[in-house]
Amino acid sequence: MPVESLRAEPSVRGYLHRPEQPNGEALVLTHGAGSNCEAPLLVAVAETFAAASVLVLRCDLPYRQARAHGPPLGGDAARDREGLRAALEAIRPLATGGRFLGGHSYGGRQSTMLAASDPTVADALLLFSYPLHPPRRPDEKRTAHFPQLQTRALFLHGTRDPFGSIDEMRAALRLIPARTELVVVEGAGHDLGRGARALQQVAMTALTDFRKLVIDPGLVA
Repeated sequence: MPVESLRAEPSVRGYLHRPEQPNGEALVLTHGAGSNCEAPLLVAVAETFAAASVLVLRCDLPYRQARAHGPPLGGDAARDREGLRAALEAIRPLATGGRFLGGHSYGGRQSTMLAASDPTVADALLLFSYPLHPPRRPDEKRTAHFPQLQTRALFLHGTRDPFGSIDEMRAALRLIPARTELVVVEGAGHDLGRGARALQQVAMTALTDFRKLVIDPGLVA
C-alpha cells in the first residue's frame, strides 16, 4: 500500500508491505543512485520478506523525492541518511521485534554510514551490491566508516560487479568489527540479475541467509 508521511522530517514516501501474519519484525528498504523504490529488485525483496511475515517499507530517499530523475548530488547524502532514520521511526509503532535497514548500492551505503554513526538505529543491515569503489577506480574505497560499524550485516554481491570484486569485498568486510556475511551471486552484475525469476532467486537467498545471520546466528559459519 502507498504511504506518505508529511509529519516526518524528512518526509517518508514509499510502499508498505503488510504481512498476513506479522512476526513483529520490520525492514526499511531503499534504492540505488538514479533509481527509486519501484526498482524490480526492491519489489522482489519486499514481497519475499512480507510473505515470510516481515513488514517491509520500501521507500524513496529524500533526493528522489526532491527530483524525479538523476543521481544524488554532493550535498544529498546527509539528508538521505536522515530520511532513512525517519523511515525507521515511521515503522516503529508497527515493529515489536527487530528493525532492519537495507538497500541497493547507494541506499545500502547510506544505511551503513547511518548505522556506523548510530549503532542503535537498526538491529541488522541487508545490503545489495555495496558500491565499494567507483568503476575502474579501485583506490577510491568507500570504507572509511567500516571500522565503526557495530551492526550485523549481510552483503549480497555479484561476481561481475564493476563497483568491487569479490576479493575486494572480502578484504573490505574484514574492517568491520561486527558480524558480517558475504553472499556471492555468480555471474551477476551490479543489478544482481534481470528478469523476475533471477530477482526472485536473489530475494529468496537474501531471506534465507538474513534469517541465519539475524535470527539464528549460530548457523552462520
